[in-house]
Amino acid sequence: MFKKILIPMDGSEPSQKALKTAVKMQESFDCELLILTVFRHHSLLETSISMVRSEEPEVMDDILRKHASDVAESAKKAALDMGAKAVRAFVKNGPPARTIVNFSKDKDVDLIVLGSRGHGDLEGFLLGSVSHKVTSLANCPVMVV
Repeated sequence: MFKKILIPMDGSEPSQKALKTAVKMQESFDCELLILTVFRHHSLLETSISMVRSEEPEVMDDILRKHASDVAESAKKAALDMGAKAVRAFVKNGPPARTIVNFSKDKDVDLIVLGSRGHGDLEGFLLGSVSHKVTSLANCPVMVV
């Protein structure tokens, strides 16, 4: 039924629960797990600071990318420790919900399993959670844990 399951990870407890759920599902469906961590450089202050430092113009993005990579690799290790067989980890930059949905389309994902609430920000509070946006934008089934 499912050949590829996408698990967006931000390191939060709800995303950890989503990972555990996906690993359990993998036992039944013998599918591939794709872990995705999305980072987004969005602070005007951080942007202005990184533009002023001409010798290191992308320092903040490098820091965010490194953190996202650490989260993705940690999730992959956790999945393997739980008994997962086929697991790949990815890191992307962009608006979280749209990046998750676009990634799912690009990789022909059959199911997205994500946490109900993660490490949100003020924008998420005002405009709606990532999980809510993904459920409304995705072309495949979405399981919110």
